[in-house]
Amino acid sequence: MLKALIVGASGYAGAQLAYYLNRHPHITIAGLTVSEKSADAGKLISDFDLHPQLKSQVDLPLIGTSDYSSIINDIDIVFLATEHSVSHDIAPYFLQHGCTVFDLSGAFRVNSADFYTEFYGFSHQHQEWLDKAVYGLAEWNDAQIKQAQLIAVPGCYPTASQLPLKPLIEEGLLDSTQWPVINAVSGVSGAGRKASLKNHFCEVSLHAYGLFTHRHQPEIATHLGQEVIFTPHLGSFKQGIHATITCRVNEGVTADAILTALNKYYAHKPLVRVYQQDWPALKSVVGLPYCDIGFKLKDRHLIMISVEDNLLKGAAAQAVQCMNIRFGFDETTSLL
Repeated sequence: MLKALIVGASGYAGAQLAYYLNRHPHITIAGLTVSEKSADAGKLISDFDLHPQLKSQVDLPLIGTSDYSSIINDIDIVFLATEHSVSHDIAPYFLQHGCTVFDLSGAFRVNSADFYTEFYGFSHQHQEWLDKAVYGLAEWNDAQIKQAQLIAVPGCYPTASQLPLKPLIEEGLLDSTQWPVINAVSGVSGAGRKASLKNHFCEVSLHAYGLFTHRHQPEIATHLGQEVIFTPHLGSFKQGIHATITCRVNEGVTADAILTALNKYYAHKPLVRVYQQDWPALKSVVGLPYCDIGFKLKDRHLIMISVEDNLLKGAAAQAVQCMNIRFGFDETTSLL
């Protein structure tokens, strides 16, 4: 049995990780930690005011600490469900002690320190680990994931945005002179558990944010190898991401060619479902670890619809999927 630690376990993604790992046949949860200053320190993760859905399943305490020296020798795997600044600071500690790290933050997603200076506003201090990090887009980077010690799990928006577009780019179907326009709407849980007026449910409307400035845009463009226009929106629902992607295909490209490209890359990928006649809705994926993709073509104008649960395929489920790939388990173990 492999022993796993979840850092930042009290958040939505951390709780989902605890749920998946608890039922994984090859994993034991060695600890759940939060910041020593967290109001959740000392509580059970399954307490009523935290994640009562875990009651009688994961009744483990949340340990408030920043000192992992007493348990580090017993840890094989670390999941970082933390802010990028925290992951940046503590990931090297676990890596130097031989742990395999799955980082759900943005701290190691792009292998360039300049990227973080420009888009995250801080100077990255660990270029050696940036050089070694593997981007955990599971359906595309499985060979690299199998060899990696540090897996940077993509964000929820980048996952929903890249999975539909990558087959078209790989097959040369997309007119690259017209940037794909990605309009993506996320549920309020994407803002995390920390309370603020902006994500107070009674205050939330449907509104766009981060126009031309959102840090996921360069992440998407970097890993697609294609510039995009990305506009995120916050929606008045709890969970899920709905991405509408408008793009232009090359002359002569047919709907059959698009479907063939999607099936070429995803027919044998268990957590991506391609629609042939229709397109998906959020209800198709909320609470499930899938990304569902559909499309409609008119002349050379293509609209693709991509939906996922932002906490699952957009976070915890993809992290566990990457872990399964890394350690040679069936890709969907504990997820389905």
